[in-house]
Amino acid sequence: MAENVVILEPGDERAQKIAKAMSSQMANDILTLLASGAKSLTDITEHLRIPITTAKYHTENLLDAGLITISETRYSIKGREVKMYSLTDQLLIVAPKQTNVRSLLLKYTSLFGIVIAGTVGIFALAPLLSSQTVTDAAPMMANREWSGSGVYAAKAVADADMVQEVPPDLALAFFCGGVFVIFVLLCYEAYLWKKRQ
Repeated sequence: MAENVVILEPGDERAQKIAKAMSSQMANDILTLLASGAKSLTDITEHLRIPITTAKYHTENLLDAGLITISETRYSIKGREVKMYSLTDQLLIVAPKQTNVRSLLLKYTSLFGIVIAGTVGIFALAPLLSSQTVTDAAPMMANREWSGSGVYAAKAVADADMVQEVPPDLALAFFCGGVFVIFVLLCYEAYLWKKRQ
């Protein structure tokens, strides 16, 4: 399996270099030969029975396109430098530019997570945000009793009519608003995708 996966868009610079390098049958023959192992320029000319100038031209194009690499440098008996060429370990995919689905999912999942965290936060803070004002004085007077010492003592009665709380609908409203915003953003992404088609 290739170590590197390279996705190219049609028309970008590297895709054009690859197209130029692969436009000849000779380049394909060189790649097929190099699939069996590293070869020098002399090895390529001997196996394919081509002039050294032709082999050099095609190997330079393949090097420029990144399809082959110089794997090592050896020295001949006469002390000359001999480059050994081999295939690069990569998978090339040529495809039109598309929006990365994974990044879209991560973006909108994180937005949804923020909405849920905000909703839970509002729901947890609702008791702290509640207003402790008395809505009616008459029920309070009715809940007083004589203490025997001539002083009325108020009953410690929790009366739902006396305390006005922040309704949990605030958290629900925040959640619905957040989901609506995410829905609008998704519709906009779909509109942009359709426009690109």
